[in-house]
Amino acid sequence: MAKELTHKPLREEIYDAIHRKIIAGRYAPGDWLRQEEIAGQMGVSMTPVREALDLLVAKGIAERVPYRGVCVRQMSEKDVVEAYGMRLFLEAMIARETALNISPEQIANLESILAEMDRHVDLNEMPQERQLSREFHAAIAEASGNNLLIQLYAIVSNAFPDWLLYEALFRKPELVSSSVAQAHSEHAAILSAFKKRDPDLAMKVSLEHVMESGRWLENYRNIPSKLLREKEKQVAHLMKKAK
Repeated sequence: MAKELTHKPLREEIYDAIHRKIIAGRYAPGDWLRQEEIAGQMGVSMTPVREALDLLVAKGIAERVPYRGVCVRQMSEKDVVEAYGMRLFLEAMIARETALNISPEQIANLESILAEMDRHVDLNEMPQERQLSREFHAAIAEASGNNLLIQLYAIVSNAFPDWLLYEALFRKPELVSSSVAQAHSEHAAILSAFKKRDPDLAMKVSLEHVMESGRWLENYRNIPSKLLREKEKQVAHLMKKAK
């Protein structure tokens, strides 16, 4: 297990190693993440393992059960659909604000993240790709300049089960190449809209990007299409009224 660790703070190395196991399906939703077991496997003390588990909980990947410990987060169908609806709404609002307020330095930062994502395209690099994708979207939220939207986005992004979508790639590795290419195309379209300072286009391509996640939820996590389409219609209606 030690060979899975990199040159980061120990808690982050352990977090990355556990995260890789989760999205690879080696830890399933509901499985317990035992501190003693993980510490023994990795040859480390309990303290950095506890800190790594705290990170997993903070990022919405795991949950702490009082008096029992930490387990991989289980999400009900209702939880997933609600998180999807909120993600649609916030991505649209943030995209509009960011298109109006983003600075050249922030555009350059997004370009840098996107370039780094292009260097992580293999199946075993999906945890890094997922983290970079989260950094890309968090940087977009930051560029909106709206502190409340930034705070709300941090909450909702942690609730959204994107790690479950990455886990699907480990079950269907033949999808990796096309999935990575499509994500790059969608991220590039969002960045292009920001460069054009076009808020309507930014909203449109951002919603399309999140709705692609909705199709993955439908096809690979068996979330009913009716529930997902209803959330999409609600957000489209709100966006139309806002114009």
